[in-house]
Amino acid sequence: MDLLKKALLAIILVFSSFTLFAQEDTTKSTFKLGPFIMNHIGDAYEWHIATINETHVSVPLPCILYSENSGFHVFCSSNFHHGEQSYEGFQISKSEKYNGKIVEIINGEEVRPWDFSITKNVFAMFFSMILLCIIFIGMAKNYKKNIGKAPKGFYNLVEPLILFIRDDIAIASIGKKHADKYMPFLMTVFFFIFLNNLLGLIPIFPGGANLTGNIAITCVLACFTFVITTFSGKKEYWQDIFWPKGVPIWLKIPPIIPAVEIMGVFTKPIVLMVRLFANISGGHIIVLSFFSLIFMFQSYAVGAGSLVFTIFMSCLELLVAFIQAYVFTLLSAIYFGMAVAEEHEETNEVVKSN
Repeated sequence: MDLLKKALLAIILVFSSFTLFAQEDTTKSTFKLGPFIMNHIGDAYEWHIATINETHVSVPLPCILYSENSGFHVFCSSNFHHGEQSYEGFQISKSEKYNGKIVEIINGEEVRPWDFSITKNVFAMFFSMILLCIIFIGMAKNYKKNIGKAPKGFYNLVEPLILFIRDDIAIASIGKKHADKYMPFLMTVFFFIFLNNLLGLIPIFPGGANLTGNIAITCVLACFTFVITTFSGKKEYWQDIFWPKGVPIWLKIPPIIPAVEIMGVFTKPIVLMVRLFANISGGHIIVLSFFSLIFMFQSYAVGAGSLVFTIFMSCLELLVAFIQAYVFTLLSAIYFGMAVAEEHEETNEVVKSN
């Protein structure tokens, strides 16, 4: 603890000394930290790469809209000219209600159409899915071609991760009897989260998207875990929820314990959703905050310190990328194991072995 306190004190002193060398007052800086961070971690209808001499360099993406008044519309997001112009009656809203979303102007009011556009996060998701298919289809072909031989190169790096998921997550949490049934989902969710966490740390196209820091994505992943757990639940699983053994009868009849257990069924996926979303988004915000100090203070001293801490946080995020994928996969496996666990299963296996 003393060492940690000394390290935190040193960090505070370093940043305090940087501010003394700042060449300009921060109150005079036109740099806006909030919009800068939100533009990077939020979704968008184009993939912004850089701004050179007030010229925005970006990759336009397809907008697919359905209006109840005019039907389907398919066009490129470049028609909005970075949100400054309208097109075919649609525009990117700057209001608090629909900020950054495409709206249709009807009788002077903003109305949201059905939006099926390929946004930045959707494009990043498709890219990562294609990349995962290329990796694992190629790996499967390599295994079939070299039966009984150890994989080489990149595949030799991926194999320990697969064995780790099977032995230390699936079998350890679910049991050898049922582990193979859930391995496809556990492997998919682990590598999907891990790969997108890594891609989110790459600052250049096609990296940099905050996909796993988008609560809609984490919500869908958590819903998959919830649905699989619910439909996998055996008699013993539901009995422990509605009529748990070993609990006094006066806690069962007024549904105190069952009510708590039912709430737990729904709070588990919520915890999965928020944990992944908060950790990944928080990491991006911290890295961007350190990086933003360069533009806020406009000082070489602050820039050097900001660069050091940005590199440190980026290295730390590499570890977080793996940990968050591992935690989501592990908790999902634990929930599956609770759902398929049978009463006295371990006792019966010991009796059979004897």
